[in-house]
Amino acid sequence: MPAGTDWRARSSRRLRIVDAFVVVWAVAGAFTIRFGVEPNFLVAGQEPNYAWLSVALAVVWWLMLGAWNSRQPRVLGAGPDEYKRVAAASLWLFGLIAIVSYVLHIDTARGYVGVALPVGVVGLLLGRWLVRQHLNVTRQSGHSMSRLLILGGPSAVAHLSASLVRAKHAGYLPIAAYTPGTHTDTGIEPESGLPVLGSTPDVRTIIASIDACGADAVAVSAGVQLHPQTLRHLGWELASRNVGLIMAPALTDIAGPRIHTQQVAGLPLIHVTTPTLDGGQGVAKRLFDVLASALIIVIASPAMLTVALLIRMESRGSVLFKQQRVGMEGQRFEMLKFRSMVVDAEQRLTELAELSDGDGLLFKMKNDPRVTRVGKFIRRFSLDELPQLFNVFIGSMSLVGPRPPLPSEVAAYEHDVRRRLLVKPGLTGLWQVSGRSNLSWQDSVRLDLYYVENWSLAGDLMILLKTFRAVFRGAGAY
Repeated sequence: MPAGTDWRARSSRRLRIVDAFVVVWAVAGAFTIRFGVEPNFLVAGQEPNYAWLSVALAVVWWLMLGAWNSRQPRVLGAGPDEYKRVAAASLWLFGLIAIVSYVLHIDTARGYVGVALPVGVVGLLLGRWLVRQHLNVTRQSGHSMSRLLILGGPSAVAHLSASLVRAKHAGYLPIAAYTPGTHTDTGIEPESGLPVLGSTPDVRTIIASIDACGADAVAVSAGVQLHPQTLRHLGWELASRNVGLIMAPALTDIAGPRIHTQQVAGLPLIHVTTPTLDGGQGVAKRLFDVLASALIIVIASPAMLTVALLIRMESRGSVLFKQQRVGMEGQRFEMLKFRSMVVDAEQRLTELAELSDGDGLLFKMKNDPRVTRVGKFIRRFSLDELPQLFNVFIGSMSLVGPRPPLPSEVAAYEHDVRRRLLVKPGLTGLWQVSGRSNLSWQDSVRLDLYYVENWSLAGDLMILLKTFRAVFRGAGAY
């Protein structure tokens, strides 16, 4: 048994236990709520049948979660696939129950089904999330990982290795490289630091290298110089040894929903679509912005009035700070914030420019002397940004999007960075939930471009949920 299979068996066993507990809890709870509790677990009339139905439902539900491969190790720890499979298995099961009840004219208690399904699905998703958090913690310390041998050109090996090391939660640990077609048989790959086990484009030699390093998965990256027939034979050998085969094309920062595979003449062709904000998608995003910002303004109005009062009590001057920012397609607008600095903060910026903690176009200073006492508090919890909800409501900003840049920043943008201006800037975004002011300029740009390339309404909702956690933690805000 390969070394990496132990954690897989433990994770699958843990999920089977968690799923069984949640399913029994949901079904028993639905039975109790709908029919009550009798000393012998039975009630009068025909309802004793529901006791046996509950047992059968729990067993079939648990089996369907396995049939939908929701406990497969490759979907654990990262990505939405695990959650989708759990939801799909549950909905299919209850859909079949509804169809059978209709066809056979069985009067199924709606209250029973109406409780079991939502409670069970929410419980299963929560259970999976808790197991995922535990798995991610162990992966941060280097455990519960798939040991990965990377095949490809030197630059592709370095890029894939660096990406996987940054995303430890994905569960892949690069341990060695194999560079077919190059002139280096052994040594150390200079960029990634991985040992290079060989370069001969031969299946036997590659298999020997896999055995030598103890890899339980092989990633074929860009630049690999292997004949398609050789790659096919390699796949057969790996399958017979229960070693995973992963194809890693030279596509970076592309989200899953944009990737579609189509079989053509026996070849898996990958189609990459580009999300747009035209038509229905644009209308949906704008409608969501208007409704959500209006609701949050109403809910947050007491907090905004309190902050305004505290600012006015601490120092004279305007409660609001207005600043020119650049929006969609380069159009300028006035962004609103609560004033968190002294009144002449803009005039004092020049004398502090050399003290910036930023490494790019952004001015950052952890202990900025211009920030007031109230300003430090409202910045920590992003209360100073609440007036931007009015920018969202009138349409100059969106709830989620890239960080709104200053005109001076845009003037210094490189060509690629200008893609940030293809969508409206956001009150929050990937930069907000991924480190806030602790991010480097390069990381901030990378996250903004990723958002532009992979926008979706579901992604916006996830970012908003993560924003609340980031704000309450107060990390990276200054």
